[in-house]
Amino acid sequence: MPVTPSKMIRVLVVDDSALMRKLIPQLLERDTSIHVIATAMDGEFALKKIAELRPDAITLDLEMPRMDGIETLRQIMTQHREVPVVVVSAHDGASLTFKALHMGAFDFIAKPRDVLSAAMGEIAGDLIAKIKAAVSSPFQRQPLPMLEHALLPKPKRRRSAPAGPASKLVAIGISTGGPNSLEYMLAHLPGDFPGAILVVQHMPAGFTDTFARRLNESCALEVKEAQSGDLITAGRVLICPGDRHIRVRRMPLSDVVLLSDDPRVNGHRPSVDVLFHSVAQEFGSDAIGLLMTGMGEDGADGLGHMKDAGAITIAQDEASCVVFGMPRVAIERGYATRVVPLEAMASTLVTHCGIQRSAKAESKPGRPAGHL
Repeated sequence: MPVTPSKMIRVLVVDDSALMRKLIPQLLERDTSIHVIATAMDGEFALKKIAELRPDAITLDLEMPRMDGIETLRQIMTQHREVPVVVVSAHDGASLTFKALHMGAFDFIAKPRDVLSAAMGEIAGDLIAKIKAAVSSPFQRQPLPMLEHALLPKPKRRRSAPAGPASKLVAIGISTGGPNSLEYMLAHLPGDFPGAILVVQHMPAGFTDTFARRLNESCALEVKEAQSGDLITAGRVLICPGDRHIRVRRMPLSDVVLLSDDPRVNGHRPSVDVLFHSVAQEFGSDAIGLLMTGMGEDGADGLGHMKDAGAITIAQDEASCVVFGMPRVAIERGYATRVVPLEAMASTLVTHCGIQRSAKAESKPGRPAGHL
């Protein structure tokens, strides 16, 4: 059942660092609806306290002595699956973090490199929001379809010839629940997919390169972390780096992406709205906007601009969202022309992307290249 404001959220903090076992409860209890009922220094203590205290949520460090975070999570998913887990990850633990997400962790936050800095306080709001979303999410009580390995098709061989102009540019905005949902969808796209894909996933710096590499291994398309000047071509997926914004520009010879360090938008960098506004300006009806699972409303306004520019606009449906936040706002404002479940997302994109454009078709006049 979703947590109501009158119900206290009881949290267990698991971390081998005595400092973190002190700091994390202080951060969480800034919110009067959260109470840290206990801490544990490793997985063995954590499992005993979960059985004894029955917390509503857990924060979990991954690198611990005796029983580490991955094994602890495995045990939680087996014995206490109804209790959501938010991973508190070190910046150099990206691979372990994505493994934890694939195993069923709800989400993660990255520890600041200096836990005594002001940055530690800045993550408080993010951690509190993710714990509240985790406790309210219905997905904790049932297996996620995108976590079932049997449902993921083996990637077909990639195209051997260099990719040419894309039939459509697919701009995707996604947040909480995104890594598994995106992996599931991309794994169902064929190797000859004619569209190009740009992704803004709310994720801190230091994690998106590992994320892109993981996706590249699990699907038939080329997936990479974006760099300024990367070409937008058919069959290519570009992931916006953490702590950067991404925009697009149509050029005479090829369409490209541009990265920037501009201020946060909607509290985010990268921001989905920044990408969607840019795509609306540059690509108009040659684009598809897709807003997937995630907290907040980043991307809703940009999806509306894409719709006004003639693009196809899609929102993920509530039943398949881990958190029905960003898509819900877009749907309520009338910005989504289609509402699609995760299971049908790949086939929907294939249908709307049609066939790959020729180089001659690419040279037709488009929207002005300015106003980035």
